[in-house]
Amino acid sequence: MRSVPGQILLLLAAVLAFAGCAPSPARDSPPPPGLAHPQATGSPSAIYSGASDSLSVLPGSPASMYRYRFKMIDPASDRFTFQDRDLSFYFRPTPGAIHFQVENRTDKPITIDWDKSEFISPYGKRGGVAHQPTTWANRYSAQAPTLLSGLQRYSDYMFPKDNLVDPAGSTEQLHRPVFPEDLNAPQMNDAEFGLNLWFVVDGQGRTYTFIFKVFSVLPR
Repeated sequence: MRSVPGQILLLLAAVLAFAGCAPSPARDSPPPPGLAHPQATGSPSAIYSGASDSLSVLPGSPASMYRYRFKMIDPASDRFTFQDRDLSFYFRPTPGAIHFQVENRTDKPITIDWDKSEFISPYGKRGGVAHQPTTWANRYSAQAPTLLSGLQRYSDYMFPKDNLVDPAGSTEQLHRPVFPEDLNAPQMNDAEFGLNLWFVVDGQGRTYTFIFKVFSVLPR
C-alpha cells in the first residue's frame, strides 16, 4: 500500500505531464478578421432615390464616409465641357450618377436615342443607360427618345440601368450608386468610367463618347 505522500507525488507528476502535452497559446496571434480588416459597411447612400443635387460642393450622400473628385479625360477638359458645331455639353460626375446638360446649337431638332446609348461602368461593363424617367417597372421597355428643339437646353442625369433596384411596389426610382461610399471607396481610385451617347443629327446617327476618371478618394 502506497503512502499518502507517494500518492500526492504521483498525482503531481501526472498533472505536470498533461500540462506539458497541451498546446501553449500562440504568441502575437492576429485579431479576428473583422477587427484586423473591417468589412465594408453600408452607408445611407447604399441605395439612391433618383439623384442628389449635382450642385453640392461635395457631391454624394451627406453621410458618406468618403468624398470623390473626378476629372474628364476624353475629350480632356478641366471644366467638364465639350462642344462642336451642333451640340454643347457640360457634365458633373457624382458617386450616384452623372449629371449633364446638353444644348442644341442649331436651329434644327436633334434627338437623343437612349436605347442605343451605353454606360461604361467603373468595373468595365458596358450596358444600358438609365436616366430620370427610367424605373424598375419599365427597365425592359423601349425608352422614349428625347427631342431637342433648335437652341434648346436639356438637363438630366444618367447611371447604369443594371443599378436599378426593385422598389417593392413603390414608384420611386431606386438604384445603387455608380461608386461605393463605404469602406470600399478607396479601391476605386483611378477607376475610369464613361458614356457612349447616341444622337441623331440631320437624320444621321452619331455617337459622342465621354470618359471620366476618379482623381482622388479622401475621407470626409
